[in-house]
Amino acid sequence: MSSSSAPNVGSIVIPHYGDPQPTLTLIESLLPQLGTAWEIIVADDHSPQPFPEAHGVRVVRRDANGGFGKNCNTGAAEARGELLLFLNSDLEVGPTFLADLVAAAAPWQPCVAGPRMLDHAGRDSFSARHFPKPSHQIVEWLVPLAGLRHLPALHTAVGHDMDAHRATSALPVDWLVGAVLLLPRAEFDAVGGFDERFFMNAEEIDLQRRLRDRGIPRVFLPTVTVTHEGGGSSASERRRQWLVDGRWRYAGKWGGTRRLKAGLSAATLVNLLWGLARRVAGRPIHPWADARTEWQLIWPRKGRQRQP
Repeated sequence: MSSSSAPNVGSIVIPHYGDPQPTLTLIESLLPQLGTAWEIIVADDHSPQPFPEAHGVRVVRRDANGGFGKNCNTGAAEARGELLLFLNSDLEVGPTFLADLVAAAAPWQPCVAGPRMLDHAGRDSFSARHFPKPSHQIVEWLVPLAGLRHLPALHTAVGHDMDAHRATSALPVDWLVGAVLLLPRAEFDAVGGFDERFFMNAEEIDLQRRLRDRGIPRVFLPTVTVTHEGGGSSASERRRQWLVDGRWRYAGKWGGTRRLKAGLSAATLVNLLWGLARRVAGRPIHPWADARTEWQLIWPRKGRQRQP
């Protein structure tokens, strides 16, 4: 536990669930960078494997699993810094990451800032994006386009900001992927933090849209990089359910639910026809089962409960 009672310039909040090792590895990378200006808070979202007490870290434990946004709010409520830095536990950061991020964001403050994210092969993860439209999500849903998603036109079609992808200096964007978000504590508090009705996915988009309405820019910092693969703490089926649930919640709040449901329903029919053709061609796939799964995501049965 940190024993310092001095005020901090910034507070790093790391939401934790699952295996503690990735979080511990990230903390090891951050501790030499803290100085006296920063603190680390780990928010344990009632993990089945509780996060252990660790030197230089404050651990906040939730009594029940609440999802990403609620867990981040729990950590932020304990923060003493003027800046908040939310970091996913599965990040890999360099030895000067913290100083580089703060320095690059400083000319834009108050703002939301985030770095360029790379996967483990060094490829851009397109962490700067346009606010979601039903058309983005419909294109993403279409299985026949899956093999073309490396093309710039397809990246644009699913909402990736290609101007940011090509940028060599900081620029404002619509929103930044929530694996790394730096912003002033005062602005976070002013909009009420993350909307806790979102369980997992789209909560960072909603937060940044509310901050936009306050005139706070969201700034992509391409000269600062982190490595982030994502999706390592849960099964792919569960991640897809959370993704779709978040999108329904976002569309219900900001508009577009009817167009999204109609578009995804039509895309599911296209996927089924594509799958049947591939099955006839000898591919070992199950188009009817896949279509049923997609249909249930779009039109869930009444009473379906989302499980953490």
